[in-house]
Amino acid sequence: MTNASEELAAGIQQQMIRFIADVILFNHSVSAKLGLGASDSQFMTLLQTHGPLTPRQLADYSGLTSGTVTGVIDRLESHGFVTRRADPSDRRKVVVSPSFEAIQNTFTPLYAEQGARMQAVLATRTAEELRTILAFLTDSLATD
Repeated sequence: MTNASEELAAGIQQQMIRFIADVILFNHSVSAKLGLGASDSQFMTLLQTHGPLTPRQLADYSGLTSGTVTGVIDRLESHGFVTRRADPSDRRKVVVSPSFEAIQNTFTPLYAEQGARMQAVLATRTAEELRTILAFLTDSLATD
């Protein structure tokens, strides 16, 4: 890697750190406005990304204990953001599903400004730049 490439890579890493911190702080602010804990909105993201999950799967994805997961599910359920139902393939298990309508009605307005800002930034990029950004993010999220 050339010196210029190293400087660009370092700059990208610094900006990613700032971006991640800003997103986390914004998510915490939204959660606090709704009376939710810091991890609560992340559970909804997991459910929206992966579909309905068991509490055990939520614990595995989040790294939290089963007791903590139960508390998060209880809070989300009390706000109407998730539902618990018996697993159709194994009635001994419970499956947690996102309540898309409640999430849409509550969270969309709170994230509207942030979404508009992101769309405005992306609108300034060429199709080739957007493909590069998408490839970078995809590669960054790839797991072994």
